[in-house]
Amino acid sequence: MTEWFNVGKIVNTHGIHGEVRVISRTDFPDERYAQGSVLYAGEDRQADKQAVTVESHRRHKQFDLLKFKALDGINAVLPLKGQTLYVTEEALTALPEDEYYYHEIVGCEVYSDTGICLGKVKEILSPGANDVWVVDRKGKKDVLLPYIEEVVKQVDVQAKRITVHLMEGLIDDAD
Repeated sequence: MTEWFNVGKIVNTHGIHGEVRVISRTDFPDERYAQGSVLYAGEDRQADKQAVTVESHRRHKQFDLLKFKALDGINAVLPLKGQTLYVTEEALTALPEDEYYYHEIVGCEVYSDTGICLGKVKEILSPGANDVWVVDRKGKKDVLLPYIEEVVKQVDVQAKRITVHLMEGLIDDAD
């Protein structure tokens, strides 16, 4: 079974020549949206997805604008509005050491460097200078862990285990 990885969402058309506005969910837009790249458009639970080949890519405000081969004009791309863009696992490239894809981190168990299980990473936020990993703790407030050297000490994606150093103020158990 093919595993699909979300790289963006088509939120609207742009102009009359067949461009679409995409809210990107990839850290590598230049690679994912490069001319000739094959993406797959569809819904989350939809088994069959439509293969589309990127003809051109440019940035406009906060959007990535994509034009697909053989889809000329607004009427050709209108059915894609609201669909998600995916790549297959084969399209993922190896990352340098200490860099991870979101899907490798989400679901990992998080332990303090003193051995206490904090919970599981449920999502990753990208507010600015560094990512923030949101750790779901049963019956308690979520922990927001900045992905910085001083906090994240070890990541083992095979074992789905992360070891962190809890700096003062990261956990507020007073609530």
